[in-house]
Amino acid sequence: MAPILEIQGLYKNYGSTEILKDINVSIDAGDFLVLVGPSGCGKSTLLNCIAGLEPISGGTLSIGGQDMTHVSPKDRDIAMVFQSYALYPTMSVAKNITFGMKVRGVDQKTQDAKLKKVAEQLQIDQLLHRRPGQLSGGQRQRVAMGRALVRDPKLFLFDEPLSNLDAKLRVEMRTEIKALHQNLGATMVYVTHDQIEAMTLATKIVVMKGGVVQQIGTPAEIYNRPANMFVADFMGSPAMNLIPAKAVKNGSGNTIEIEDKTGKPIVLKDTSGRDLPNNVVIGVRPEDISEPGARNGKAQQEADFLVDIVEPAGADTYVVTSLGGRQVTARLHAETTAQPGQHQTLAFDMAKVSYFDPDTGLRLN
Repeated sequence: MAPILEIQGLYKNYGSTEILKDINVSIDAGDFLVLVGPSGCGKSTLLNCIAGLEPISGGTLSIGGQDMTHVSPKDRDIAMVFQSYALYPTMSVAKNITFGMKVRGVDQKTQDAKLKKVAEQLQIDQLLHRRPGQLSGGQRQRVAMGRALVRDPKLFLFDEPLSNLDAKLRVEMRTEIKALHQNLGATMVYVTHDQIEAMTLATKIVVMKGGVVQQIGTPAEIYNRPANMFVADFMGSPAMNLIPAKAVKNGSGNTIEIEDKTGKPIVLKDTSGRDLPNNVVIGVRPEDISEPGARNGKAQQEADFLVDIVEPAGADTYVVTSLGGRQVTARLHAETTAQPGQHQTLAFDMAKVSYFDPDTGLRLN
């Protein structure tokens, strides 16, 4: 079966400036693809190219097995939810949702049935008589989603739909979108700069920087095996610790030496048999630096550190120290006795460590 969306060698230029460079992405029916990256990385431009709102400068784009490279947006069988809601202020909620069907000549009985179903799904059936100006931001976003859902398209496109909402409502709407995806089995492409949204919503993530795809993978692949230091640093909260180190060949493994705050080496052992260069950057998630005995695993290796900062965070406490000239964060349990200015024994889970080339930034294992 052909992918629902297939992008091959896509380029987008504005004059002599390249905005998107050799984009290759494909998703199957039912996938939830999230395009994520910092502001200006090209993710919204790529979404607009998929929608047909931006002409592409090179490459091809197909939807449902049909070439849509130069097809008008109205003929692409897509529905789009914008950041700005884009609702008609003089129309009721019901008319906003059914307006597209009315324009396409859908009969009234079908309009009413789809309106009823979508309104119940989004819990806005009590708001159908109101106008957008009488709604909260979250209610407006539900209406915008409802307008897309009644289309029953091949692709749903979301352009940072939650960025105008407050933190609590963002979490609630994120859960609703996830539930909608699971219940409908729809294929969705979603743009966000929020890596937590990406991790929680996606079945597949595309991480972008400077118009270039950095990595494509499942949330677990992106989180556990980042392709380079940019992905390692961008995906995760707190971010993966990236620590300059020396790797010295030692039998079947390597000895990893990291300078502490005083310039003395912290020595850890890598027994994986990797072939590492002398200069290396080790990547370790905060949760993989814990107190001795807090986690099971033969790869736990202990060392003594001077604590700089202690940050209570409810169920966890973050402890910050300095290694290799970088701030390093450990995620400890809430009842930790760690104190600023005191030494603390911490255990590294060496089975979870990533290694990166300090010159290219690329993953070494």
